[in-house]
Amino acid sequence: MNVTFRQLKVFEAVARNLSFTQAAQELHLTQPAVSMQIKQLEESAGLSLFEHMGKRIFLTDAGREMYHYSRTIAEQLDEAGEVLEQLKGIQRGHLAIGVASTANYFATRLLATFAKLHDGITFSLDVTNRASLLRQLENNEKDMVIMGRPPESMALELEPFMENPLVAIAPPDHSLAQEKAIPLTRIQQETFVVREPDSGTRIAMERFFNDRGISLKTGMEMTSNEAIKQAVEAGLGLGLVSIHTLALELETKRLAILDVKEFPILRHWYVVHRNGKRLSPIATAFRQFVLESAKSLMTYKA
Repeated sequence: MNVTFRQLKVFEAVARNLSFTQAAQELHLTQPAVSMQIKQLEESAGLSLFEHMGKRIFLTDAGREMYHYSRTIAEQLDEAGEVLEQLKGIQRGHLAIGVASTANYFATRLLATFAKLHDGITFSLDVTNRASLLRQLENNEKDMVIMGRPPESMALELEPFMENPLVAIAPPDHSLAQEKAIPLTRIQQETFVVREPDSGTRIAMERFFNDRGISLKTGMEMTSNEAIKQAVEAGLGLGLVSIHTLALELETKRLAILDVKEFPILRHWYVVHRNGKRLSPIATAFRQFVLESAKSLMTYKA
């Protein structure tokens, strides 16, 4: 079978996205160019790799086999690139990082400071939700990710580097804002604006209250901390967010942290990558930088 690396790269992008359009956008190609590469690959393979059903596409059995091998080849090429980067030292190279949306409040500061120390590097930062971070780890798509507690079911190397306290927030004029040592049974009477079910914050919140036999009333579900803060500020309920997201709101007195017994809910931030992954020198240096410097770079400390 006569296959080019370009065809495999295009096929991998289409198979991963299950979309010719998204693959074209990702690779900065036209959709006809993507379609042509796939057609040539299918002709070389002698089998259809995709089947079309309406406006959607799916991998055929042959396509699934090809996707497996295209991922393996891509990883080997990436590894070869990392070996070559090691020969260059840590003043050059590209760093690909995925971070949880909550971590973006300090991740950009980390990257900016690190980039000043290594001005020859380039980097990409993908701010996304927990589900996407887990997919990135599963597919080995990033050098590393920054997230809350990773699942124990995945083969990962992880290191905690900073506390991530979750606090209860309310508008400053809320009746609970001036109270001290608020019992958990008291906030049980309030309605909470919460994150989506698969988010790390939601998982930690539910585990904390379930362990104590507390059932919270939940109202609106939000997919970002910004949305939760705005909803709480508007009086739609109380919220539970990382203290690292609140620097501006606390400074401008738009939100207040409630003094609730047994709070904050203490979590940690982790720097994570696949078990056995060979980190490039620049990725190794960034990981060490995070472990040593993250706390000192925070604008607001718990």
